[in-house]
Amino acid sequence: MRRRVARALVVLGCCGALLSACGAQSELSAMKSWVKNSAYVANNATLISDAKHSATVLDNIRLPASELHTVCAVMFTESLQANSALPSPDDLANRLLAKAYGNLGAGANVCYAAGASTTKRRRALGYLSKGVGQLAEASARIASDLSD
Repeated sequence: MRRRVARALVVLGCCGALLSACGAQSELSAMKSWVKNSAYVANNATLISDAKHSATVLDNIRLPASELHTVCAVMFTESLQANSALPSPDDLANRLLAKAYGNLGAGANVCYAAGASTTKRRRALGYLSKGVGQLAEASARIASDLSD
């Protein structure tokens, strides 16, 4: 009985090793696939554009709250959409992108509620600025992954 159990375990171990080898892909090809399937480049460009537009609107105190609501709601939606593409195959890139998307989303939330408050507008700009910086850091990491 013990021999049968031992043989079964050996067979299962070999099958598991064979199956895992069939599905394995290099880190480079996994990252290339994630970048393509997640539309990372397009999403990144959209987020940067939305952050710039939000900053322009936040800087203009004369614009009505409805303008802030529209621009900042778009920023929030775009950051959520980009975040939904995680995880990538790179743990560090995941952490950097999660922080960036979180700060961009926080900036969008504060922006939406800022109204005529210069304090809230500055706070929203701070979140957006931090998020764009973190997005740049994540992009550098991803570019490094793709250059291997």
